[in-house]
Amino acid sequence: MNIIFVSDSLTRGKSISLGHRHIMMLLLGWLMLPILIAFGLYYFTLSRDGIPSPLNRAQNRVYLQENLNTMAARLGQLQAQVFRLNALGGRLAKHFNLPEKEFDFSQKPGQGGPEPRLMQYQLNPQQLEQELERFAKQLDARADGLSVLEALTLREQVKQSAFPSLFPVSTGWFSSNYGWRLDPFSGKQAMHEGVDFMAAVGTPIKAAAGGVVVYSDIHPQYGNMIAIDHGNGLISRYAHASKRLVKTGDLVLQGQKIGEVGTTGRSTGPHLHFEILSNGAPQNPVRYLQVPG
Repeated sequence: MNIIFVSDSLTRGKSISLGHRHIMMLLLGWLMLPILIAFGLYYFTLSRDGIPSPLNRAQNRVYLQENLNTMAARLGQLQAQVFRLNALGGRLAKHFNLPEKEFDFSQKPGQGGPEPRLMQYQLNPQQLEQELERFAKQLDARADGLSVLEALTLREQVKQSAFPSLFPVSTGWFSSNYGWRLDPFSGKQAMHEGVDFMAAVGTPIKAAAGGVVVYSDIHPQYGNMIAIDHGNGLISRYAHASKRLVKTGDLVLQGQKIGEVGTTGRSTGPHLHFEILSNGAPQNPVRYLQVPG
């Protein structure tokens, strides 16, 4: 096949001879040209949108890794908050004698139900991060609430430990009650400003409540006597002891051994004379003491 080119600038025409092989290559190239153009446009569009180009794939990997690192950090914070809730719940359960399993957050709670009928969808990274943030705020609120409850509980516990409600001796019984009685020495009607616990010499004397020892000495009437200030105007007295194990200024806890029963001072025999004063006025100790058991 001969192709002749004619032009005004040429003195004579030029011809090009094309064989069968050349003609087939031209036809194939002409057919492939639209496909190549379409593929180029498609690749350019996808590359511009940031999907499969090598550069954008690398950027996507970096972006996904950053998201994973962020979510891993949030997960660590959530785990720490759950551990805190578990510890708070354990302490509260112990204080209120509740079953500890009720506050055991280490066990997965039971969940279930029928398969949802509505359409379900996968969370994208942004939605997952939002859910983690919402859950973290809920955990913060629960932890703050439990912390307040624990603080109130501890304050109430401190108040109770400073209230003289514990029996000062674990054995014995009342040999003389609070109120008017016949005095064992004079035989006359007299006011008895405490209660007497019959107990053997050497029986431990315990602090009815926590407080500060404001007196620990020998009294002409009470013999070996200890007085403890519990605050709010409450003072407890322990008289006729054979031994005093604390001194003035000592800080004692409820139930702490502070002395031993004896018969010192104005006493007819081994016993503990126990008094409670409110702002200096004698009170009936029975109104404060809790019956053992």
